[in-house]
This record gives sequence, C-alpha cells and structure tokens, in this order.
Amino acid sequence: MRFLRLFALAMVMSSQAGAQTCTTVGSATYCDNGLSAHHSGNTTYWSNGATSTRQGTWTYNSDGISSQRVGNTTYYSNGVTSHQQGNITYFSNGRACQRIVNSIYCN
Repeated sequence: MRFLRLFALAMVMSSQAGAQTCTTVGSATYCDNGLSAHHSGNTTYWSNGATSTRQGTWTYNSDGISSQRVGNTTYYSNGVTSHQQGNITYFSNGRACQRIVNSIYCN
C-alpha cells in the first residue's frame, strides 16, 4: 500500500519542473517544495486542494488526468507513460523518480 501511495506521488511529481524530494511518514507525505498530502483509504488529499483516488489498477486525479498500471508500466490519459525498473520509475517525458525506503527523489 505504501508503495502505491509513493507511486501516485511520483506521478504528481513527474509533471512538475525541477528536482523534488518527498517523504511518506505513516499516512502523511511531505515534499521539499511545500506540497503535502494525507492518505485515507484509497484517496490521497493534497495540500493544493487536489485529490487522487485509486480504484483497482486505475488512479483518478481531480485535475482530470487518470492512469492505469499494467504490470510495470503505467499509461496516463495525457499521453505520458512510465515504466518501473526496480526502485526507479522512468517517465516518457524524460523524468525519473527513485524510491529509497519511504522517500522518492525525482530529477
């Protein structure tokens, strides 16, 4: 479950410019850019007012972008794809995010 939360976080981070680091502690996530989130059940509530809800292999974001994970690949409704290899997720838009324990580092 924690991995899925961090993966959802990586999706949000992958669309933003600049390097970022986020750490999850319990049901909360804190990012060095000021963004934070609270996880409750299958929904993540972001400090900027956005929400992300997971239903099976699908994630629905309040900004209208949805995604579906199939194996190690995730397909986003905005045309971006990502592929996970070990603890690194590579995005088709050139970004990469690395998971180390409870933290994610994105370039």
